[in-house]
Amino acid sequence: MPSDLHRYFFAASYSRVVGSSPKLSDFPRSLLPDHRNVEEGLSGKMFSDRFRVQLPNRVATTITSHISKDGHYFIHYDPLQCRSLTVREAARLQTFPDNYKFEGPRTAQYHQVGNAVPPYLARQIAEVIADILKQMPGDD
Repeated sequence: MPSDLHRYFFAASYSRVVGSSPKLSDFPRSLLPDHRNVEEGLSGKMFSDRFRVQLPNRVATTITSHISKDGHYFIHYDPLQCRSLTVREAARLQTFPDNYKFEGPRTAQYHQVGNAVPPYLARQIAEVIADILKQMPGDD
């Protein structure tokens, strides 16, 4: 939607200048979405960060399967791109190798990435469990 593109441009530009993602209260009134709960967001009570920029050189927010329905929380940091993260970018944040294939339509792929245990985390957990198992007395 053109209105979302303007919000993405503003959010990415704001984050580049200020160094943080904007809250709803930082947006010009003309860019605020026409949602029932915007006033609560402006006051900081609810969804004040509904347009979140994933900043370079900072820890990313947790990738969830909700990215498939609403990319507003996963805005690319480059103002000239005016977009949310791609499936591949989200997968990279989740530590999937670039050669890992996701199947189905884009929405299904976002679900696969967002619902997955990040491979690097899974490996770390497996290594801890393997160490514990090695220390257990066994039936040699």
